[in-house]
Formats: sequence, C-alpha cells, structure tokens
Amino acid sequence: MGLQWELAKKYLHYYFTAGNRHDVHSPFVYTLVDEVLRNKQKPAAFREIEQVRKSLLHSSETLQVTDLGAGSLINSGTERKVSDIVRHAAKPAKFGQLFYKLIQHFKPQYLLELGTSMGMSTSYMAKADPAAKVLTIEGCPNIAARAARNFETLQLQNIKQYIGNFDTVLPTVLADVPRLDYVYIDGNHRSAPTLQYFEQCLSKAHDNSIFIFDDIHWTPDMEAAWHTIQQHPRVTFTIDLFFIGLVFFRPDMKIKQHFVLKY
Repeated sequence: MGLQWELAKKYLHYYFTAGNRHDVHSPFVYTLVDEVLRNKQKPAAFREIEQVRKSLLHSSETLQVTDLGAGSLINSGTERKVSDIVRHAAKPAKFGQLFYKLIQHFKPQYLLELGTSMGMSTSYMAKADPAAKVLTIEGCPNIAARAARNFETLQLQNIKQYIGNFDTVLPTVLADVPRLDYVYIDGNHRSAPTLQYFEQCLSKAHDNSIFIFDDIHWTPDMEAAWHTIQQHPRVTFTIDLFFIGLVFFRPDMKIKQHFVLKY
C-alpha cells in the first residue's frame, strides 16, 4: 500500500507540472507530440484488440504463474486469474494505441518486447504494421501460451514468441536480429536488470531506434534506472510520460534534452 500511495503522489505532481507541445522548441519533438501523442484516430484494429481485452477481463480462467521479475504491487501467489493479470499487468489501451501510432509514424521493421504478458501491447505493435517483425519474450510459459491464443484470435502472423528468463533468452534473440528499430522493456522492474537489458539492446540500436521503458516511476529503484538511462552518452533526448519513458538516439539533437509531457 505504501508504494501505491507514493506512486499516486508522484502522478499528481506529474499531472499538474507536465508540459505540452507549446513547451517544446524542438521541431522533431513538436511534430511527434502533434502527430502521435495528440492523434485521436481510432482505427478498426483498436476495437478488435479491445474486444479481446474485454473477453479476458470477463474470463474465469486461472493460470499457474512463474514470476521471474520484481513481482506485482497487486497480485501475489502462483495461481492468478487471467482477468487479474489483464487488469493489473497489461498496459491500458491508451498506451497500446500510442505504440501503434508510434510504429505507424516511424515505421520500425524489427521490434523487440521484453514482457509479453497477455499480449495486448504486442498485438497493438503487430497490428500497426503486418510487415514488421515483432519479437517478444515472456518468462512464464503458461502466460506465453495464453498470449499465443490471443494472437491467433487476432490473426496476427508477424509475432515470434520466446519463452524464458530474459537473462538467458535475450542474448539469443539479439544474435538472431540484424538490428533493433524499436524496443519495449516491460518486465523485471528493477534497476540493475533494466540497465543490463538496455546495454545489451544498445548493441543492435542505431540513430533512429526508439526505446520505451515501462513503469519508470514505479519505485525509487526504477527511477534511478531511468535517470541513468537519460544520462547515457548515446541518448540524445527522452520523453517522460510518467507511466512510460521514450528514449531517442538521434544525433541531430545537438544538446541532450529531457521532456516531461502530459499524456
């Protein structure tokens, strides 16, 4: 309860202090805010994915869960309801839809996700561009299997699933991919592993890559990781949307900048 209360206080501070597009002087970031963050379009794909989410939220199914990360502020124990996993572990629709819009805007071809969960965010990523290759890693075999059923329901053919501990599986994935255009790290919410995965993925990153980190304010430990990432020499600017952080490596941003924007 203490961590949840601290997170709520941080969010209130963010809500009342975060900037908007008029606080941004970079043309690149202004365009990103205007064409992506403020884009209110809702393609048919959104309804399809949210219908699957709705079905999962009403499911009475339970799964035996192996949690290899930092655990949950809400759930504990090895048996969890599918509905609870979706309610508490899956990213809300607005962020999946943001991922969809980012992918349509930047057109990455090689996408990596660490932490499949029920596959809601994965589905938005895959739907955004059927020609893109979406690689996703999930530590729990039963959750990965349930996500696979969701991908089948949505007729997604461009997702490749990997199952196992990120520490073991990630090097194999990186060896198999020519580059990483887009990375979403949503698992093992602790500073040391997060920074480890960041450094490993950097080996396949390029100037136009986008890295997204989940729950950057979840705990003081994750905030420390986020601040370390911001200061990395290859990072040229970041955007803090509170629940997620966007990281860019574009060399045309001559001065390192960090934006906190309302979303």
